[in-house]
Amino acid sequence: MKYNTLNKDEKLIIEDKHTEKPFSGIYNDFKEEGIYECKKCNSPLYKSSDKFDSSCGWPSFDDEIINAVKKIPDIDGMRTEIVCNNCLAHLGHIFKGEYLTAKNVRHCVNSLSLSFQSSKSKEQTSSFAYFAGGCFWGVEYYFKNLKGVSSVVSGYMGGHIKNPNYNLICSGTSGHLEAVRIEFDTSQISFKSLTKLFFEIHDFTQTNGQGPDIGNQYLSAIFYTNQEQKNDSLELINNLKNKDYKVATSLYEFEIFYKAEDEHQNYYYKHNNKPYCHKYIKIF
Repeated sequence: MKYNTLNKDEKLIIEDKHTEKPFSGIYNDFKEEGIYECKKCNSPLYKSSDKFDSSCGWPSFDDEIINAVKKIPDIDGMRTEIVCNNCLAHLGHIFKGEYLTAKNVRHCVNSLSLSFQSSKSKEQTSSFAYFAGGCFWGVEYYFKNLKGVSSVVSGYMGGHIKNPNYNLICSGTSGHLEAVRIEFDTSQISFKSLTKLFFEIHDFTQTNGQGPDIGNQYLSAIFYTNQEQKNDSLELINNLKNKDYKVATSLYEFEIFYKAEDEHQNYYYKHNNKPYCHKYIKIF
């Protein structure tokens, strides 16, 4: 994975695990709404709604974005280090029992370990893409930490029954496909780039499912939200056909997306595992 270039001060904190001087960081007294990301890899780490004034001299948070932070006890047993779960960049330390918030937790983070994405700018450039490419656990896995992607949600699309559940989907009688909803920042990544990755992580020529998962719920499809997305999808499909691929991916106009049950969100991250029927193969 390619990481951001760090300056001398950032390397001291992120790679050599130093600590910046208290009250010196730009995010210590920072109030804007948005998402705090890893300076090294741009993975989302903290929401501004979880930031609080601890008067300690460093940015403080009482919660992290799910699966964003890894906690490592120090050798001396006195403190617990926190690092980015994606690239292991040093962030700071976590403390408990200070009773500064209702959650009774303080993530003490170096400003130099962070970058910030304003919610205002994201609102202006935010868009959605909807893909079905077999088991949604695997599709979600490959899009989850992509730069420019703010969220990936697993769910169901395309069927004729309202409010379906996983058991109904697995029966193959509802007409739904397992799909993902991707929220992305168009100033950082395009729909076409997302669609290229979609084709590169699954077998878009398979007509009866995906890998060992057989059934109509695992078929390949793109649900476009506007004419531009439709045109981009058709362009890439024609490109693949010109390379002699027999493309089985269907194109549908966007319709209602039903979010899947909580146990199906972030599945591989929760279980510390990797997809069994998806893999990345560069095509474009």
